[in-house]
Amino acid sequence: MSAGCVRWMLSHTVRAVCGSSSCGYWTPASRLTICSERSNIIASSWRWSPFSTGGDDTEQTAAPKKKKPDPRGHATISAVGRKIPQREIQVISETGENLGIMHRADVIRVMDEQGLKLVLLSERKDPPVYRLMSGKQIHEEQLKLREKQKAKAAPVQVKELTFSSGIAAHDLSTKMKQVESWLEKKNHVRITLRSGRGGPAVNLDTTLEQIVQQMEVMVGFVSKPKAIRDGQAAMCILRPPSAKELSQKGKNMAAAAQSDDSSSNATESKTSIPPVSNSDTTEGSIQQ
Repeated sequence: MSAGCVRWMLSHTVRAVCGSSSCGYWTPASRLTICSERSNIIASSWRWSPFSTGGDDTEQTAAPKKKKPDPRGHATISAVGRKIPQREIQVISETGENLGIMHRADVIRVMDEQGLKLVLLSERKDPPVYRLMSGKQIHEEQLKLREKQKAKAAPVQVKELTFSSGIAAHDLSTKMKQVESWLEKKNHVRITLRSGRGGPAVNLDTTLEQIVQQMEVMVGFVSKPKAIRDGQAAMCILRPPSAKELSQKGKNMAAAAQSDDSSSNATESKTSIPPVSNSDTTEGSIQQ
């Protein structure tokens, strides 16, 4: 029924157009005009018909969404070249010295004289802050940035290990080697020490701390040994040592080695003095 209504409407419209036309003869121009009028009338009739599902032409299109600035856009270190967009910028030297505000022409001259490159540090400040760096410095900073991004992106896995206080020495050594291998892979390790069957649950946290101290590698603590389950067990979480902790350990070892060398030298100097014998003392008294 709907199709019949549509056909009737179209035929009625065409007849009205053809009847209103007073042209006695057809020309290409008149044909084009009549066809365009017919198409306009048909389109308008169809638009206002109940069978049309088209939306209103006056409806405004949604404005395109603005892309948010990517926070990782400036997370790279690269030279800007000789095209400096700002006229005056704040410049940091290769050694980290603040050179103050300089004209871009002067900055380019310094770059050419010293063979350095210009790196953008902060664009939000007024004026923006740039630093003069060598190619080696830029490469090193890029490597550091990549390591930081990898450390942030890689999720930390927590391994778990549980054993009783009555464990045999050989089994304990095997488990500690497993802990060391996990720490070498940058994992965290949760160690739980529970009391043995029928054994006393006394100072399990101290026992666990002593076990950790006997490990051959240096470790850090996310959570130090503490008693849990009403004293029936002890738990700690280990992590790989940080770079700061490793450097501090190296300094401590160097200081200890230096103190040992100084004490050994002092001991050798004391033993090198020959003792005075009684015979020498007697001969000296006779010669007098």
